[in-house]
Amino acid sequence: MNTRKKQSLLAIVLFLALVLIDQVIKIYIKTHFYLRESVEVTSWFYLSFIENNGMAYGMEFVDKYVLTGFRILMTVLFAGVLYKAIGKRLVSTAFVVVVTLILAGAVGNIIDCIFYGRWFTDSYGHVAQWADPAAGLMPQGEWFKGRVVDMLYFPLINFDWPDSFPVAGQLVNVLGFSFQYPSWLPTSDEPFMFFKPVFNFADSCISVGVVLLILFFRKDFARLEEAYKSQKTENKK
Repeated sequence: MNTRKKQSLLAIVLFLALVLIDQVIKIYIKTHFYLRESVEVTSWFYLSFIENNGMAYGMEFVDKYVLTGFRILMTVLFAGVLYKAIGKRLVSTAFVVVVTLILAGAVGNIIDCIFYGRWFTDSYGHVAQWADPAAGLMPQGEWFKGRVVDMLYFPLINFDWPDSFPVAGQLVNVLGFSFQYPSWLPTSDEPFMFFKPVFNFADSCISVGVVLLILFFRKDFARLEEAYKSQKTENKK
């Protein structure tokens, strides 16, 4: 089996495996936890079920339909670049693995956004069930309006700031200047916590993949850029 076929097979198998792992975890949490339920696994790791409309780690910037459409578009573009790169033998096997991580993570969250609103009942105060209108179990929402399931919570470091620290909004006087103490600075009424966001397996795949791409794959990007410039030059002739 040549390198191209090996990389293609690896990408397909890894992609399917990662998406399956992500969905098994999410469906288990969705059908066994009610919203905001948290179970301590260790002192530094909790399973905490939340849902969000936005991007990785619960961030929200744009409308749901726009966000889902953007995810689908970028996933298709990434998949197309990877397919062409493998076909022309431009990238290393490690690069294929890393890009597949990102693709699998993106698709994992896209599945939530497209299908979960119709697959499940809501999770408010009770465990969600598979939607079945015939049995009176109504879907949570519309197609493409599902919420991403997050559950991994790692409060690795947690401590209280000293009482001498002001509270957000408090009037502070320093060297004759008075100002309201900003909320983005440490405050005595809010503990320090790292790592605060709740995320999922798909978010992890995306984050790890992006960091690895930035740090270790400049040569692969250089080959892709060179191939793009060569193709552009040929098209002009």
